[in-house]
Amino acid sequence: MAAVNMTEGSITKHLVDYSIPLILGNMFQLTYNAVDSIIAGRFIGKEALAAEGTASPVMNIVILGISGICMGASVLMSEFYGAGQKEKLKREMSTTVIFGCYFSVIIAILGGFFSKSLLGALGVPDEILGKAASYLSVIFLGAPFTYFYNAVSAALKSVGDSKTPLKFLAFSSILNAVFDLIFIGGLGFGIVCSAVTTVVAEAASAVLCIIYVYRKIPMLQLRRGEFTMDRQLLRQTLRYGSITALQQSCQPIGKLLIQGAVNPLGVDMIAAFNAVNRIDDYAFTPEQSISHGITTFVAQNRGAGRKERIRKGFRRGLMLEACYWVFICITITLFRRPLMGLFVTAGNEGIVALGSSYLGLMALFYVFPAFTNGIQGFFRGMGNMSVTLLGTFVQTSLRVVFVYLLTSGIGLLGVAYACAIGWSVMLLVEVPYYFWFMKDK
Repeated sequence: MAAVNMTEGSITKHLVDYSIPLILGNMFQLTYNAVDSIIAGRFIGKEALAAEGTASPVMNIVILGISGICMGASVLMSEFYGAGQKEKLKREMSTTVIFGCYFSVIIAILGGFFSKSLLGALGVPDEILGKAASYLSVIFLGAPFTYFYNAVSAALKSVGDSKTPLKFLAFSSILNAVFDLIFIGGLGFGIVCSAVTTVVAEAASAVLCIIYVYRKIPMLQLRRGEFTMDRQLLRQTLRYGSITALQQSCQPIGKLLIQGAVNPLGVDMIAAFNAVNRIDDYAFTPEQSISHGITTFVAQNRGAGRKERIRKGFRRGLMLEACYWVFICITITLFRRPLMGLFVTAGNEGIVALGSSYLGLMALFYVFPAFTNGIQGFFRGMGNMSVTLLGTFVQTSLRVVFVYLLTSGIGLLGVAYACAIGWSVMLLVEVPYYFWFMKDK
């Protein structure tokens, strides 16, 4: 797919055409973990499902930190592309790639060494600690592949190409599922194999993305002598990226702390919580993808100086968010029990019942992140990262506090109510700020 200039043409078409591949791509990315969880729960046992559940929030912090840095870089690249500054775009890509090489390797090494200590500190039960640590140590080794895929994918998306990364994620997701079915479902390998197949699939998506750029996208191709780190751009990238990474990391840090509140409630509760988290991720992802579409649209038009088009694009983006919420609310309400049944074998009706009650309530609450994500996308595109961090911090902090207050009394439903409280207050912070921010623009 060629680069797409969002500074002209139909606004709604641009947002839809950009968001749909992004939604599908993110769905495929989530499938990595979902397939692992389903196969682990059905072929290895509920202990493996619980072990992966306790490990996932830790890795999610790293993954979202990586994607946050790449998102910050993407905002700059979108702005440079919208302004026609293609040499600056290439220098930004080079800076992002070189920085990421060092960053991701350090993360992989540290993660491999300290996985068990970290999980132990989080109160993971002894009966699953060994399995969880083994799984997490291997997953950490995939951090460099995760970074390079996200960096190159961010560059492609910044020039309006959201379809190509989808193709490679689709391939790698299918590869992961096939390997899991063969080696775990068929040959009976354990939880370590589940992690290995995930890393192999991540490596495949990264390599394919890089090959595509060097074959099809000249403006993003880095040749010998062009691999340089621009210190000024690095500072700007880290200023955007670090705030975005911190903002992106708030959610998994919150999940990690919430996991700490759930862990003492027993293996069944941990397993149910892992399953509903996977379903939640699928429900949230389209909202986040539409938000990323808003970000790219706003950033390109900001670079081109198209102020009125920015306002129209934001309004259309919020309309898309609202339409999606209606769809996901109905879908989750109708199919929550069959969805929970995917994660466990027969005889675990208690886990299915716990998860179904949670999902029935959350289906209504998904309306809140639909609008918070849309507003976050707008501010990222405008280069105002501070308000996105503030809003997310407020939301996450309140969610964690109320989880600890509510779960001991009402169990998993306490997590749902805590989420609703956090999102509501986040809107109370961001909506008034939006009108103040735009009053002179």
